[in-house]
Amino acid sequence: MGVTGLLQTAQLLPYLAFAIPLGVVADRMRKARLMAAAELLRTVALVLIVLLVATQALTLTLLGILGFLAASATVAYSVAAPALVPSLVQKDRLTAANARLELGRTVAFTAGPAAAGIAIDALGGSTAFAFAAALSFVPVMLLIGISEPDPMPHTRRSVLRDIQAGAAFVARHKLLRPVFLTQFVFGIAFALLYAAYIPFAVERLGLSAAGVGGTLATYGIGMVAGALCADWISRNVSFGVVISIGPLCGFIASLVMVLTIWFPTGELAATGFFILGAGPILWTIGTATLRQTVTPAELLARVSAVHLLAYGSRPLGAALAAIVGAVYGAEACICAASAGFLLQAGIILSSPVVRLTKLVEEKAV
Repeated sequence: MGVTGLLQTAQLLPYLAFAIPLGVVADRMRKARLMAAAELLRTVALVLIVLLVATQALTLTLLGILGFLAASATVAYSVAAPALVPSLVQKDRLTAANARLELGRTVAFTAGPAAAGIAIDALGGSTAFAFAAALSFVPVMLLIGISEPDPMPHTRRSVLRDIQAGAAFVARHKLLRPVFLTQFVFGIAFALLYAAYIPFAVERLGLSAAGVGGTLATYGIGMVAGALCADWISRNVSFGVVISIGPLCGFIASLVMVLTIWFPTGELAATGFFILGAGPILWTIGTATLRQTVTPAELLARVSAVHLLAYGSRPLGAALAAIVGAVYGAEACICAASAGFLLQAGIILSSPVVRLTKLVEEKAV
């Protein structure tokens, strides 16, 4: 458990340490070039893992270092990508573009572990890693081929001042501030629920390992379903409603999970995870479109980086789950998570975001 925790920490640290500085870098250069470099770094990390495994030289320390490098590349890609999309897509197609990007990501998230397991069984661990490394070169070549407009000229300022500008824009913006707070609280609630679920599912629901995996898989299925419906939903309801769906579904899903305390069935848990996947993916797509619309182009990568920091709340939720679970049990964690989901829904529903009928370029704060 301790080693696993250290490896997870190595992959989390870049999100906390590098998101904002990499946002500054992304705002100062061609986004596609930074994304290609990030993909290349991830590819190099995979190749090194293959070589170290083949030579039996891979240690946990080296694995942690390579995981840290790969996670750093992921952060760079994640802050640059939302800033690149508006330069390639017309504003009235941003939601559709973001939905397709999220669909690709969620399909990979859902099918990736299963595909990896099949590949490892069929080819062996080293060969499967080598195949993954080879595939990683494909996005590098695709990104290099993107014709991107020249970056906007920027005044020479210190990195610290650029960081402060991005953070201040989010903190002062009447739409982006509640979005950040909602996302931060959601991360705590989600981690609380997720950390408590596996022991709860085994001890209370009586699920086998396969049963636990099956119920968790419905989360990914829900994400895919939500991403598939996102463009249609955005064209048929107001933008504020689209934003509201995710936090509301998070709270509804948590209530379904609370019901499993009194009605302990795997089917009910699977329903909760499906809702938890389907609704919040609409939030991810909608809030990305919101940031791309209301943020000046020269700030967009930094603003995206600030919102990426909200993922740093998940370790807080996991730590809270460890404390609450140890003292009061997994059921208390699930109830506490539901309270967190209620809070994040309340934050966004009381904000001006939900009153938006459509997106406009609202640069003012």
